[in-house]
Amino acid sequence: MKRVLVLGGGPAGAFAAERLASAGLETILVDEKLAWEKPCGGGLTYKAYHQYPFLIDNGTPKKVVTQARLNSAKVGTASVQLTQPLLIYSRFDLNSMLLQRAERAGAAIEKTRVSGMERSGGKWSVRTKSGTIDADYCIVATGARNPLREVGTQWSPGDTMSSLGYFIPSDQDHVDLEFFPRFEGYIWIFPRAGHLSAGIAGKGKPAGELRLMLDSYLRDKGISTRDSTYFGHVIPSLERAAWKGNRVAGDGWMAVGDAAGLVDPVTGEGLYYAMRSADLATGTLLRTAPEAAAGSYREHVWREFGEDLSTGARLSKRLFHGEFLRNDMSARMIQLMRRSPTVLSVVQDLFAGTQEYTTLKARLKSGLHRTAWEIALSVLPRRTA
Repeated sequence: MKRVLVLGGGPAGAFAAERLASAGLETILVDEKLAWEKPCGGGLTYKAYHQYPFLIDNGTPKKVVTQARLNSAKVGTASVQLTQPLLIYSRFDLNSMLLQRAERAGAAIEKTRVSGMERSGGKWSVRTKSGTIDADYCIVATGARNPLREVGTQWSPGDTMSSLGYFIPSDQDHVDLEFFPRFEGYIWIFPRAGHLSAGIAGKGKPAGELRLMLDSYLRDKGISTRDSTYFGHVIPSLERAAWKGNRVAGDGWMAVGDAAGLVDPVTGEGLYYAMRSADLATGTLLRTAPEAAAGSYREHVWREFGEDLSTGARLSKRLFHGEFLRNDMSARMIQLMRRSPTVLSVVQDLFAGTQEYTTLKARLKSGLHRTAWEIALSVLPRRTA
């Protein structure tokens, strides 16, 4: 194999280009925007920076956040002291750092738009605004709005969520998350270096309605959006039925990150999956014959997180639309967090990314008696006071 073309310069594409170039392959990364900002994005869980320590050991500006507050209008707030901090970057800064690493590793980076691609005789011919590039293999990292229909995941409108928000010139030391009855999504406020990222992500509502919900929430909190920059984006959020047949690879190509639909359907978190899928794809390509790489990569993706994310898609419906003890599931979760250290520990691990959805039910069930005892102890003093 002589040349690999990476289509897309976001975190998944940049990391893939770094890995390939470091291994000595001729690597060209092409992207129309290269580093750019997003209303979401930039948050890294412990799972991500533990797997890839350079994500925390660097000089790029970042916020180290150790507290989150989850709120529902019905039951109030629960505070979570995070056992493993969240790292929150400006998405532009994080993306720039990853592109610089790719360039230092020897990848050639071209700022240009890809308009089409054809495969013939085991080779790719990729048309760009600047001309045509030939390649032996393609890593597809074109994000959720992938314009290339021949490659990458395929989804219906129900397999995405809308994400929109503001960059607000302000500061705070914690994450805010707000949940609403029967709404598959949430509002967030993330502290970043130099500003707040305040936004909403959700399914089943038009963008205009989402923005009204967000603006009302920010007004109620006394947060002004004056002089703030507004952004909108689409995030993959595959329904459970879409996961088993998710198109992540084919003849001469593998998709990574959002282009492969690899986003947590509950939280909307995608950076860990972007980095890890890029690592899996490039590792597969370096160790496997090109004609066998697609099948091998599909197996790796499903084994590492495909099944877990599929389970998450089912749990997402229960969390956002379900009821427990005659109240919304999200509201009950917040109440349980305030009264049960066992439940709080589970939520801390969900924030860290170390609790898988496939084992979540069993963990909650095994701790049921302890949780009930903790709740009883939390209520008893109030009854005897």
